[in-house]
Amino acid sequence: MPEFTVTPYSVEGEVDYDRLLDQFGADRLTDEQLAEFPQPPHPLLRRGVFYAGRDVDRFTSAASEGETVSLVTGRGPSGPMHLGHVLPFYFAKWLQQKTGAYVYVPLSDDEKYFSKDLDFEEIHEHTRENLRDLVAVGFDPERTRFVVDTADADVVYPLAAEFAKDITPATVEATYGDPPNVGLGFYPAVQATHLLLPQLLHGRHPTLVPIAVDQDPHIRVCRDIAGKQRYDVEKPGALLSKFLPRLGGGGGKMSSSGDEPSIYLTDDRETVRGKVSRYAFSGGQADIDEHREKGGDPEVDVAYQLLFSFFESDDETVERLAREYRDGELLSGELKQYAADRIADFLESHQSRRPEGPIRDAVDAFRLTDEERARVRPDVFDES
Repeated sequence: MPEFTVTPYSVEGEVDYDRLLDQFGADRLTDEQLAEFPQPPHPLLRRGVFYAGRDVDRFTSAASEGETVSLVTGRGPSGPMHLGHVLPFYFAKWLQQKTGAYVYVPLSDDEKYFSKDLDFEEIHEHTRENLRDLVAVGFDPERTRFVVDTADADVVYPLAAEFAKDITPATVEATYGDPPNVGLGFYPAVQATHLLLPQLLHGRHPTLVPIAVDQDPHIRVCRDIAGKQRYDVEKPGALLSKFLPRLGGGGGKMSSSGDEPSIYLTDDRETVRGKVSRYAFSGGQADIDEHREKGGDPEVDVAYQLLFSFFESDDETVERLAREYRDGELLSGELKQYAADRIADFLESHQSRRPEGPIRDAVDAFRLTDEERARVRPDVFDES
C-alpha cells in the first residue's frame, strides 16, 4: 500500500483520503448531512470536495434555526495565493450569505516565520497582498474579521497563554512530531485562539472550520482544549476538504513553493491559458486518432478536475464534458481551453474587486473593533 504523509507542514505522496479518515478519526459526510446545508448545496459540497467532518450537524441545525453560528478558515501568508488557497474562502462567503454566519480569518504570520525560511519583512509583504485577495472575496465586513497574529497580538497572545496551559509537550509531539523550535511548539495554543475567538466574542455557539484536510491536527488539539470545560465554548466542528489537484496531476496539493507551476490569483488570461495548456496533466490519448477511438479519462485529467471541483457550476455541463471526453468527441486541448477560460473568467472577476491603495484602508472595516478587543483582552492595570 503506497505511503503518504499529511501534516500541517508537509503533504507528500499519493493521498488516500479514506485512510486519512481512519487516521484522523473523522467521518465521511452523508447524504442526510448534505441535505441539511442550504440548498442547493455549493458545488464543493455536492461534488465531494468537502467530504468529511466532525459535528457538522450542530452547525447546520443551529444555522437552519437562525441561531448564531460562525466559520473560521485561515491563511498562512508565506507567498502569493493560488487557486487552491482561495476556494475555502469563497465557500465560507457562500455559507455566510446563506446563514448570516460570522466569519473569522486568522493570518498566521508568526507560524510562517517559525516554519519557513522567510524573515518577517517578506512574510508581512505576503500578508498585505493576501489581505487584498481576502477583501476581493466579498465577505460582509459587519460579520467578518481578519486577525493577523503579530498585528493583533494584544488579543491573540493573552488567550493563547491561557490555552497553552492545557497543551502538554506530549500532545504536541504526538500530533505534530518533535517541533524544530519553541515557536512551533507554542503555535497550537495560538491556533486554538483562532478557532475559539468567535465564541469568546459572541457567546457559546456552533463554530465550523472549513479547511483542507492537512490542517485537521489543529482542530483536534483545539477540541481537546474545549472539551476540558474550563471555558464556556463548544468544540469547533470540522468540514474537511480534499486538495485542489496540482497541475501536474497526482494526489498531492497545488503548491506555491515554486517547485511546480500553480495558477495564482493575479495571473492574467494568457498566463492561465499557457499554464493549463503546457502543464495540466491530460487524461487523453497520445494522438487525436487514438483519442477519437478510445476516449479520455476525466478522473485523472486535471483540466476536467478543476472544472468539476469549482470552476464549472452547472452540473449538466460538467456531466456533458465528462461524457464527451470519455467518448472521444472532446479533445484534450479543447477541454484545456474550456477550463482555462472558465478559470480566467473567475480570476478576472476576483481581480476586479481586489483593492488598491493603502492596505490599512482596505482592511479597516474587517479589523477587530476597540470594543471587541476590550471584551476579550485583559487589562492588567484596571484595578476596578
